[in-house]
Order: sequence, then C-alpha cells, then structure tokens
Amino acid sequence: MRFIIMHKTNAHWEAGAIPTPALIGRVGGLLGTLAKAGNLLAGEGLRASSEGVRVTFSAGARSVVNGPFERGNELPAGFSIVRTRSLDEAIEWASRQARVLGDGEVDIRPVTEPWDIGIGSRPAEIVTRRYMVLRKATAATEAGAAPTPEQRADLSRLIEETAAANTHLATETMRPSQRGRRYKNSHNGVSVIDGPFTESKELIGGYVIVSAESLDAAGRLAQMYIDTVEAEEVDVRELE
Repeated sequence: MRFIIMHKTNAHWEAGAIPTPALIGRVGGLLGTLAKAGNLLAGEGLRASSEGVRVTFSAGARSVVNGPFERGNELPAGFSIVRTRSLDEAIEWASRQARVLGDGEVDIRPVTEPWDIGIGSRPAEIVTRRYMVLRKATAATEAGAAPTPEQRADLSRLIEETAAANTHLATETMRPSQRGRRYKNSHNGVSVIDGPFTESKELIGGYVIVSAESLDAAGRLAQMYIDTVEAEEVDVRELE
C-alpha cells in the first residue's frame, strides 16, 4: 500500500525561512533510512504560499488570487506535479485539468529545489520550474466518489499529452480522509486523531510518499517524520 505523509507549514516557513544545515542533514538522514528500508517512493518540499496562486473554478469561470493564502479548506484530495516555464503556464495546465474534473479549488505553489535553500546554484540550462497543483477536497471526494469513465479517459489523454511534452511529472489521488490519521505535535507529546478530518486549516509544507503494509505501519514512519522535521501537524493519507 502507498501512503502520503504531509507536514503542515507555519508562519516561520511562510515568511520564506531557509532550513538550517542541521535540519537539512536530519531530513537527508531520514530519507536515506526510508530508502534503504524500501519505504521511500517520493518526497518534496514546497515554497511559501506567497510564491503561488489559489485558483477557483466555478460554473465555467476561473478566478485567480495571488498568495499568500488566507487559510480556508486546506484538506487535499490529490495533486499533480508539473514542470513549466512560468506560473501562468502551470495555471493553464490546472485549467485544462479542471475542465475534465469540474468545479473546485486548487493551490499552485513552486516545489523546492536545492538551490532555493542554498544547496548549489541553479544550472543555467534549467529554464523551467516544478509546481504542485494541489486539488482541494469536496464533499464528493470525501464520500469516495470516483471520476466517471469519460473523465478518466479525458484525464489520461491530458496526462499522456503533457507528459510527452515533459510538462506532467506525476499525479496522485488521495483516498477519503476517513482512512487517514492526523498527528499533532506539542510539548505534551504527539497526539493521534483518526479520520475523517472535518477540516484542515494548515497549508502543506512538504511530504513523502511511502510504501507500508498498513496504516499503522505508515503511522510509525510518520512518527519518525514528525520528529525529524519538527512539524506541528502531520497527516497520513492512503493513496489510490
């Protein structure tokens, strides 16, 4: 089974802070441990929401609001990673996806690259940027509603076309939050809350995707993760 472990951001990171060498070292060590054990499948950090946009699709209309984001419904239903030459191109990709999946809200934020946090310089030949297109949960997705066969076919065509152009890199869909867990970190220790999550008002700061045989096993990895990144809140969700 595959699970995503997502840590939530806070004012420190939203202000554009750069991780310390010690934190970078700890995260690198954790990723190495997970990879050696065969658990690690993927992982990324995200830039502050001031570098992104929130896009709402409703009745065929599109509205775009520049970050930083007001906290609202931050419960995710899934995401795509795209590589484009600009944020505007990422918005256009998200718009094509919305024409397939219907109304909803997405956040688009840059994925953190090594040079963003002081590890080396950006290679001169790289003229594109990776962005996460994060789709928000709805009552339908939380109820487990699946796309229609027509929607699946249209989405597959979009992915195939844009993957061939090296634009689409990955897409993941999360199962309803009732199948997940939330870990809250405090000076009293870590408390565990079973889904469903009625709300989530905290933005994602980063994630790892892991292979684990059960939610309990993924939870043990989440405990390691929350200690390493010193996050205040971590969600574990099952992926399709």
